[in-house]
Amino acid sequence: MSAVATRRAWAELLRLPALFTVPGDALAGAAATGLRPGHRTLLAIGSSLCLYEAGMALNDWADRAEDAVERPERPLPSGRIAPPAALTAAAALTAAGLALASRAGRPALVVAGALAGTVWAYDLGLKHTPAGPAAMATARGLDLLLGATATAGPDRGPRAPATAAAPSAAALAAHTLAVTAVSRREAQGGSSTAPLAALATTATLTTLIGTTRRAPVGGRVRRRGRPGLRAGAGLVGRPDLRNAADTARRALPGALALAYAGTTAKPLFHAALNPSPPLTQRAVGGGIRAMIPLQAALAARTGAPVTALLTAALAPAARRFARKVSVT
Repeated sequence: MSAVATRRAWAELLRLPALFTVPGDALAGAAATGLRPGHRTLLAIGSSLCLYEAGMALNDWADRAEDAVERPERPLPSGRIAPPAALTAAAALTAAGLALASRAGRPALVVAGALAGTVWAYDLGLKHTPAGPAAMATARGLDLLLGATATAGPDRGPRAPATAAAPSAAALAAHTLAVTAVSRREAQGGSSTAPLAALATTATLTTLIGTTRRAPVGGRVRRRGRPGLRAGAGLVGRPDLRNAADTARRALPGALALAYAGTTAKPLFHAALNPSPPLTQRAVGGGIRAMIPLQAALAARTGAPVTALLTAALAPAARRFARKVSVT
């Protein structure tokens, strides 16, 4: 197999376009703490990316027999990647993710360890049980908490940042739970129940995340950063500009919430009307891409508009690369 074909096979195995949905977890977690993202946030993002890809490789290794029947074109059943190579990649990526988290402090390592354990438990045992969607939702919520605990640093301990980030983590987990429930039928189709439930979840989350909320660490808001990182910074003495900035900041969560709904609602509606495998897979893909505007809205509602916009900027790249490699 040529080098190009090998790279293509690994891109399919790891679902590389889905990587664009990962950094927003840590960024939303950092925003929830009220602290400016720093080098520890970057370590959390690196850890999240490694653990996410470990889960992708492990998923296909665990499902190789099932995929041989339902998805024979996938890299493992087609023989383009050997199963031992996929398992080795999963183990190496897990180790790398934990190593990066350890650099951000002990609280971050504790959360990353729980995340890694959840990922392996899901892929190796829980995926095909009723607990599967809840396990996946837990993993995504923990990923957001990893960003919060890493950003807060080792001196604060895990409790204060986790408490501040809990509402955002719960929102992301609820969306993940709904999308995972839909994905359980993506190869067979035939059920409108999960897409309808996911539509209801989307409507509820759109309403909840479309408002601004200030999130404290340890009971009070902590905002640190250079001028220009916060909406309205540097506009003292210019009430017209300051008012415009405040208006934009207040409107941003609602706009991003609508972007979230627009990304996921239409394909879910089509899958509910016709739960065929192609439309169900399209709904799952839309739900995965919708995590980016959801993460951005969560950051915006906790008073971090710049972080929200940086997160939202990942969406075009995710959409572009998803046309080349499937995210499901």
